[in-house]
Amino acid sequence: MTRVAHTSKDIDLIARMMRAEAEGEGKLGMLMVGNVIVNRAKADCLDFRDVRSIRDVIFQVQGGNYSFEAVQKGNLFYSPAREVERRLARQVVKYWREHPSKYALWYFNPYGECPPTWYGQPLTGQFKQHCYYEPVANTCASAYR
Repeated sequence: MTRVAHTSKDIDLIARMMRAEAEGEGKLGMLMVGNVIVNRAKADCLDFRDVRSIRDVIFQVQGGNYSFEAVQKGNLFYSPAREVERRLARQVVKYWREHPSKYALWYFNPYGECPPTWYGQPLTGQFKQHCYYEPVANTCASAYR
């Protein structure tokens, strides 16, 4: 059983995104980024009400821009996925979840201290350079499934 429906192309997309966004944070950092992607596909609330697939999540446009900086700017996102990242992506879709990304729907690298909230959402914690944020209590029950 998996957390979200996926194809081998979806695994490649998650793998490329994990590498592009968090390669410098090691395997655990990449797993956390992948977990946020899966959480967004599962969440049926807030900014993710109409986002149901991995592809929808990765190519979601908000405010005229792609949601993920790696897609906007390209960096490693357009490089082929490597097997190490594919294995991590398969872990995430099967059910890997760990604090601080366990229920997070957002993350970012502030190049400084993590603010206590980000767009009104509470900080759940930091792993290396990334800050993770989950929905305000009682606003997105589907994020906690």
